Parts: sequence; structure tokens; C-alpha cells
Amino acid sequence: MTKSGMNRREFVKGLGGTAIAVFGFPYVLNAAADETAANDKITLGFIGVGKQGVGLLWSFLQLPACRVVAVCDVDKQKLKRAIDLVSENYGENSGCAAYGDFRELLARSDIDAVVIAVPEHSHAIISIEACKNGKDVYCEKPLCLTIAEGRQMVEAVRRYGRIFQTGSMQRSDFKFRRACELVRNGYIGQVKNVSLCLNTAGFPMYPAPCDLPEEPVPDYLDWDTWLGPVQWRPYNSRLAPPMDDKAWPHWRDYEGFAGGLMTDWGAHHFDIAQWGLGMDSSGPVEVYPENEVREGAGKMPATQLTYKYANGVTVVRDDTMTTKSILFKGTEGEVEVSREFLKVKPESMARQRIGVNDIHLIESKNHYTNWLDCVATRETPICDVETGLRSLTVCHLGIIAKQLGRPLKWEPAKERFVGDSEADRLLSRETRSPWKI
Repeated sequence: MTKSGMNRREFVKGLGGTAIAVFGFPYVLNAAADETAANDKITLGFIGVGKQGVGLLWSFLQLPACRVVAVCDVDKQKLKRAIDLVSENYGENSGCAAYGDFRELLARSDIDAVVIAVPEHSHAIISIEACKNGKDVYCEKPLCLTIAEGRQMVEAVRRYGRIFQTGSMQRSDFKFRRACELVRNGYIGQVKNVSLCLNTAGFPMYPAPCDLPEEPVPDYLDWDTWLGPVQWRPYNSRLAPPMDDKAWPHWRDYEGFAGGLMTDWGAHHFDIAQWGLGMDSSGPVEVYPENEVREGAGKMPATQLTYKYANGVTVVRDDTMTTKSILFKGTEGEVEVSREFLKVKPESMARQRIGVNDIHLIESKNHYTNWLDCVATRETPICDVETGLRSLTVCHLGIIAKQLGRPLKWEPAKERFVGDSEADRLLSRETRSPWKI
């Protein structure tokens, strides 16, 4: 029996209480696992099947264009849950294999593409290795932990000719595309500023140093591999909680693992700001951290994180906004968009039709099928790796400015700060062997 009668949100909501038996490695559960799936289906491997990953797994299992043939996770309980889910959808003899090491999954020649949903500190190395092994990639947002790693990901995708979709799913929502087309085509006049809100209760805006106390490592978890490129530190359940914990993991809160809400939600909303401004291959040229002093006449204080683009447009993270939305303001109108609504001023703009000769953005009704279609056609998906990097760069610039406590000037074309070697050093990080790119 499949869960086809249940939507993805209902399925993910129910994951926390799932009871799963623990099993051990080695990793191949079925002798038929190495057999190639039907030639007309794209064969998929899933790397990371925790709360987000297993939701993605369920969604892809509903799509007839693909066949899941392998899953991978460092948590044996989550791995068993994933195998059970595949069996429920395909039948007990699904032929799906389970791995504890992503490199073994990537070594299989019968896998066309992989879906990566591990914590963001390991996105870069897994994505790059996938490209080297000839796999197309769907990688969850935020794309990567540093700007330098993101550039390495782009280079690998291009070098090996792979199709890469960043999991910035708002681009496949009609409301966001409609909002950005109105802005791009000048229906609100000349854009002056963009405001957006990222606030989410229970999660910090910026990552904090990780000083969590040591706890015993669960017997079902490969902690060393979970850490991957991160410098070794003791296990704590806030970083890698047990499967029955219904809360989202808090590795998002800590330096070295993630970028707080700035990358977690910023990867969504700054992405839409970039899309609406036509900046998918560029970005801001100045960033002012909150509560610092701006350069220029009057020394106006920057009470909110503020970005300035070369064309004079400013983008502000406005924590006073009451809704988690993106608001574009122009000389002749406004467009505000969120996952719940699309509002325009004047109201007559709601009836505006995008002209034949206007800018028409890529239309995607489903982020997953858009990627699968592009895997088949070798066309560029709606949120390519370069796009994912450019949007996430905006987030990282804000984090670096906050960390240094001063305004910064940025060169989007060179991906370097202007005359600022101290800031440039924060574009990359130290990683440990053998997880170096």
C-alpha cells in the first residue's frame, strides 16, 4: 500500500512518532539491489533520509518518471524507516539498497541521479563527489556552508556536465513567479527597495559558537561520518536528535554546521529578492550589518541588515514585519508575496497580464518534476547551482558583516570583498581529512 492518499505535509508531520527496528550494516538489504531499474525511468539514490530527506523520498516515490534504487544515512534507524517506505510503495521486493557511506552509493553505475538532504555542512563534498561519479544532483537548500565551497560546486557541475537543482522550492510556486514577473517587467515602476522577513520562533537569526556538552553516542549513529568535514567535537543530541524527536534539528543554530535563520529561511526569501531584481548571476555591492554606522552623509545608523545593489536598489531584512514575506516597492506600486498570499498595489495590477514581449520567467509547477524533466532533456532547471549560490551568497555576506561588526563592500563578479583581506578569509573554512574537497 502506498500513501498516495496523504499529502506531503501530512506525511512529514507524522514522521516523528514512527517506530522503527534497528538493524546493522553491511548495507545492501536485497540481492537485487544492483539490478538496473527499467530503462524508461530515472534511477535515484537518496543521501540523507532524516526529517527533510524522508519527506523528499515520499514525494519522489509518487512520481512515475523515476525509480528509487538506493538510500543512504549515517543513522541506522532512519535508514530502516526509508527502506520500509520504499517497500510500502514498490512492494517488499523493491530491490532498494541501504548504505551507511555515501561513497558506496555514488560508486554504483546504475544510479542516474541523487537527492541530497544531509545537514548543509556536508552538501559541498557530497555534491561534488556525485558530479565526479556522473550523477545529476538535487540538493536541499541552503546550498553550502561557505561561498568558496559553493563556487567549487558550480565548477564541478560545469566540468562534469551535470544537471543540478537547488531545493529553493518557492521558485516553483506560481505566486512567487507572478510577483517577480510583475517586478521584472516594470509594472510597479522603478524598484526602489525590497523588504523581507525571516523570523521563525525558536531559531536564532545568526549561528552561535557550539559549546554543547558531550553526550553518549547512540549505537545506531555513525557520529564521525555525520560530522564529515567539520572539526571533530563530541556528540550532542541537539545536533543529531533521535528519529522520534518531532522538532527540527538544531544543528541549524551553530557555527560550523549552518548559518542560522540567515541561511535556513534566507535561502528562500533572499532568493526571491534576487529573482525579482534580475540578479541570478550577480548580487549586492555593499552590506551594512544592523546597529552599525553607514558611511556617507549624515552617518545614518543601519538599524536593520541592509544591502545595496549597484543600481541603487536596497534590500532590507526587516524583523518588524508581521508576516514572513517579501515586499517589493517601486515608484508606481508594490508587490508583496509569501507562501500564503500575493498582494499588489494598486489593486488593478492583480488583473495585469504579462505581455507577449515581456519577460517570462521559467515556469515550474513542481520543483521535483522540473528537475527530472531537465535530467531527461539536459536543459537548465529553474534553480540551477549558480542561482542557488548567488542567492545564498547574499545570506553569507550578512553573516560575515555581522561577525566583523562593520559595513563591507563586495565585488559580485570576482566574489571577493573590496580591499578587505580579513573579510576574504571568511569566504572559506578549514575542513578535516578525509573530507577535504
